[in-house]
Amino acid sequence: MIQQSIISIKGMTCMGCVNSVKNVLKNLPGITAMDVTLEPAQATVQYDSATISLDRLKEAILDAGFEVAD
Repeated sequence: MIQQSIISIKGMTCMGCVNSVKNVLKNLPGITAMDVTLEPAQATVQYDSATISLDRLKEAILDAGFEVAD
């Protein structure tokens, strides 16, 4: 089932940061669409919940060196 989540991200300060998050997310399985913005600092991600979980998306962002806001 395709779901959409908006993940608020702390620590992004420039377009290089945005591109880092995009690169991490685009390599994950189950991502059908995404948009990462600096203002507001967030990732809007459409994904197949049967393939990947929201927790795994957040984990990938953390692994890239950014924080996820609740």
